[in-house]
Amino acid sequence: MAETARWVDLLDPDRAELDKALPSKLADRIVGRILEPHTHEDEPRPTLESHGTYVFGVFVVAVDEPENDRIYYQEINLVVTPDIVLTVRKTPPDGEPFDPEDIREACERPKPPGMIAYHLVDTVAERYLDLIDDLNGEIDELEDSVDQWPADKVRERMSHLRHDMLRIRKTVAPTRDAVRRVIDDRIELEDYDLFPAEIDVHFSDVYDKLLRASEGLELSRDLLSGVRDYAQSKISIDQNEVMKRLTAIASLLLVPTFIVGVYGQNFHHHFPELEWQYGYLWSWGLIVATTVGQLWYFRRKRWI
Repeated sequence: MAETARWVDLLDPDRAELDKALPSKLADRIVGRILEPHTHEDEPRPTLESHGTYVFGVFVVAVDEPENDRIYYQEINLVVTPDIVLTVRKTPPDGEPFDPEDIREACERPKPPGMIAYHLVDTVAERYLDLIDDLNGEIDELEDSVDQWPADKVRERMSHLRHDMLRIRKTVAPTRDAVRRVIDDRIELEDYDLFPAEIDVHFSDVYDKLLRASEGLELSRDLLSGVRDYAQSKISIDQNEVMKRLTAIASLLLVPTFIVGVYGQNFHHHFPELEWQYGYLWSWGLIVATTVGQLWYFRRKRWI
């Protein structure tokens, strides 16, 4: 097993704190990326790349807040050298920074630098798996609420979930690709084996977790598509019910209108009811009887 390294964790550091924590010379581009504040508008693309004497990585964790129906993102920068592993956490403008407690517990004892990096990436993968479970829970809640919520609210929630899953997919896929570069031995340091075979095995487990997260995300999209189809079918059923009621109302008005139209024709000598003493009451009785008969029929068919 490789020699142990020291782990340093910083939260929103300035240039002086960064230089003090990591004496090794970093490229100005890397320093700029580390010190750049986290913004919600432009999430960084997860990556892991070798720079000769150190490895630089960027990881993003999506955090679900079901009570607020929103997802925000936490950014972690990683610098790995043979002696020091530096993690830089950035506070998102609309949420809490990444919590490294799981990594801290796993790294209570001194570990090689590659192993510390593994624990970070493994924690990221685990939180994506938890996130998929939370998304599925929200989709189940949405499906149960389709019959109670207004159609506008259902459409809005489905739209938000769809956009959230698309953004999550844009972070899971490059994270998986970054881990794959470790497994394929494409991340190396000069004169130092950062990821020996025994650590590669652990990164293979992380890769499997990220594959499960990707597959789970596809399943979540299918579940959401099922909810969308159900909501659309419910709208169609509701429209059919409305059409039944409108048809019943039109029929209730049509028959009396027909009766009134018949007796309103100007053929005086061909309508014996007009000369009848009870002709007026007869016409009203006919209208009431046909209306009551239709009401009974429509109620029996459950159209009204």
